[in-house]
Amino acid sequence: MEPSHKDAETAAAAAAVAAADPGASSSSGVVVQVREKKGPLRAAIPYMPFPVAVICLFLNTFVPGLGTFVSAFTVLCGARTDLPDRHVCCVFWLNIAAALIQILTAIVMVGWIMSIFWGMDMVILAISQGYKEQGIPQQL
Repeated sequence: MEPSHKDAETAAAAAAVAAADPGASSSSGVVVQVREKKGPLRAAIPYMPFPVAVICLFLNTFVPGLGTFVSAFTVLCGARTDLPDRHVCCVFWLNIAAALIQILTAIVMVGWIMSIFWGMDMVILAISQGYKEQGIPQQL
C-alpha cells in the first residue's frame, strides 16, 4: 500500500520544519489545524442560547424531530448558523427537512438516534458559542 498524497505533504512539511531549525529536538513537529467539514444539513443547525438548546435536546430525545423543528424557528428569530451565505428561509427549510427525516425514519430507530445526536450537536454549539462570546479558550 502506497502512502497517500496527504501523507507525502505532511512528511514534506515536517522535513521543511526540521531543515529550518536544525537545533530543534526530534520531538518538535508540525502544528496541524483540523477543521470539520459540515454538510448542508449539519451546518444549518443554529447556534442557540444554552437553555433553548437543552430544551431542544430534551424534545428530540422523547419525540424525534420535535426539537429540530423548534430549532428551525430560532433561525427565523435571528440565530446564527454555519451557512452565512444562504438566505434565512433556505436555512429554515433545511432544518425542517432534517426534522422530517428524523420523524419519518424514527420507526426504524435511525431517526430517533439521529434526533438525539442532533440535539447533542445543538448543545455543543450552544456551549462553544458561549465560550466565544466570553472570550474563554475552549477544549472540547
